[in-house]
Amino acid sequence: MNQVGVDIGGTFTDLVGYRAGELLLAKTLTTPANPTQGVATALELAGTQLAELDEFLHGSTMAINTVLERKGAATALITTEGFRDVYEIGRGNRPDAFDIHFQRPQPLIPRDLRFEVRERLNAKGEVLTRLDEDAVRGLGAELVAQGIESVAICFLHAYANPQHELAAGRILREAYPDLFVTLSHEILREFREYERTSTTALNAYVGPRVRRYLQTLKSHLDERGFRGGIQIMRSNGGSMSLSHAAVEPVSMMESGPVAGMIGAGHVAKLLGIRQAIGFDMGGTTAKATLITEGIPAIEDGYYIGGYATGQPMQLPVVSIVEVGTGGGSIAWRDKAGGLHVGPQSAGAAPGPVCYSRGGVEPTITDANVVLGRLNPGRFLGGGMALDVEGAKGALAKYVGEGLDLSVNEAAMGVVRIADSAMALAVRAVSVRKGVDPRDTAMIAFGGAGPVHAAALCKEIYIPTLVIPKLPGNFSAMGMLLAPWRQDLVRTLVGVLGQLDQQAVLAAFDELTAAAKRQLAEDELDEDKARFDFAVDLRYRGQEHSITVPLAGPDALSHTNTAMRERFDELHDQRYGHSAAGEIIEVVNLRLTATVSRGDAIGSFISAPFEAEAAREEQVREVIFDDPERPLTARILWRPALAPGFTVEGPAVIEEPHSTTVIFPGDVARITEHGHMVVSIKLPEGNQP
Repeated sequence: MNQVGVDIGGTFTDLVGYRAGELLLAKTLTTPANPTQGVATALELAGTQLAELDEFLHGSTMAINTVLERKGAATALITTEGFRDVYEIGRGNRPDAFDIHFQRPQPLIPRDLRFEVRERLNAKGEVLTRLDEDAVRGLGAELVAQGIESVAICFLHAYANPQHELAAGRILREAYPDLFVTLSHEILREFREYERTSTTALNAYVGPRVRRYLQTLKSHLDERGFRGGIQIMRSNGGSMSLSHAAVEPVSMMESGPVAGMIGAGHVAKLLGIRQAIGFDMGGTTAKATLITEGIPAIEDGYYIGGYATGQPMQLPVVSIVEVGTGGGSIAWRDKAGGLHVGPQSAGAAPGPVCYSRGGVEPTITDANVVLGRLNPGRFLGGGMALDVEGAKGALAKYVGEGLDLSVNEAAMGVVRIADSAMALAVRAVSVRKGVDPRDTAMIAFGGAGPVHAAALCKEIYIPTLVIPKLPGNFSAMGMLLAPWRQDLVRTLVGVLGQLDQQAVLAAFDELTAAAKRQLAEDELDEDKARFDFAVDLRYRGQEHSITVPLAGPDALSHTNTAMRERFDELHDQRYGHSAAGEIIEVVNLRLTATVSRGDAIGSFISAPFEAEAAREEQVREVIFDDPERPLTARILWRPALAPGFTVEGPAVIEEPHSTTVIFPGDVARITEHGHMVVSIKLPEGNQP
């Protein structure tokens, strides 16, 4: 199969693909005003035509940026009478009890656009008050007259019985076909009205903008002769069809970042690494996640914009901690003169000062150029010359002069502040989850990830660093490894061992039927699909639950001893204790349907590596720790390093789309598969 994966980030657009067994690679600046232009440029650089491809996989930050920038559609919310303020009241928890300036999350839909209609079901899904359909019709006319583009409908107990949501949706969709209508049960059949309302509102808020973007992308591909299938990366580490993404864009909030973590999981499994920390640093942000047994951690819940003030999304998401420190993150001083880095980014336009595209404020990339860690003549494989003097001037003006620092000291200060911020993200996915970093390895990728990874390992005491093949295009590569995936959930509350077995089987049958309908809509072979069943359990009296895998849909009808033991074990792992004698409740039933993608890229990751013709080794003055004492470092070209090659730092290993910095005392080795494994010389103390 001929296929490509394209990841459009805030700064660069990356492409990895296969055509007739030939590997395709490209990296180009993103075009913020027209992201599809970056796709066209990447395809041109890769020397391929869309008509030659069978499948196009795509990840984008469009959905999440729409939320973070609050540039979504004019959106209204329709809910059950008496519950319009659930969305704003939210939860009573206070993330920072000592912050006197703390502000609650601000809803995406203001109160004057939240409306109530008469309807009521009980928690069993039984009708107490029928839906006032005339009120829905009148409300639809009023909303359209106000210029509303999108409507979120979330009734109180629609997770148990969606009939009122279906009726309201049918009325609005038939009368106003241009209105983007989101029904909560179509996104999430799970209780917790606040999180379900927020998830539905998120989908409605980003829907019109993302749908237009996907339509533009499809038109662009069609016009250039593409006749294959289009798959969009989901936040859960799988993919979905473009048509599905157009109606459920909330599922692609983290579509770009998670793809690289899927690839990192494959590398970890190949190298026999039980626990790894995936680290991705691009041009705009840096991301980290914990990978166990080759599988990135997935959580059923996520906050767009951070836990304290973000928007909750109750969907399965690869657990990623993200910070605003990418290569283009801007260094700036506050009113008191303190130095900060990010989260503001120069992005692709104008970009860092050294890009010579109009940027004036110094960035992390500018600092790395000044420190000698990036080669001005080899950036993007030599496709973009970097302006070292421009970078020095910006650092001197905006950082050095105000703090009485030399240019080198200013550059080192910027890098160290960025490293500290990224170290917090790495700690958040390891130390805060009870995982000792000393027992893990870091797998670093992204254009800037290998530049900073060794310094992070030293700070957090991670002994082993892995830089996979093609790190600068790794997220795009991960898309070609991601399976088609659909996660479905149904709330069913009861005591384990006392459930109505017919109700359980009927619920699982409903989930399976829904998965098969989606397979058919996406033109996938049902026989090639894998169906994994699970159940959410909790001790009676608890609020939150833990997901426990099931052998099959009828597993709850068998003896529950093994399931109880497994839940106790998982509870102890997560919270440090268990209560074996307590009553266990079932909360939700789950089904995950997956269809594996072709293994061409998987084979590439594990294939024996053949080095290209040797290149002459260079040397360069590079600053590692002391800004006034640069060291003479060996400069090596990675594609020419054969398996078994080792080098001890100080060294810089360059390749077309990324650069790896090897500190003094660190030892890098090329594996038989072409991945780079670096043994980190840890500082004294050995404390994470």
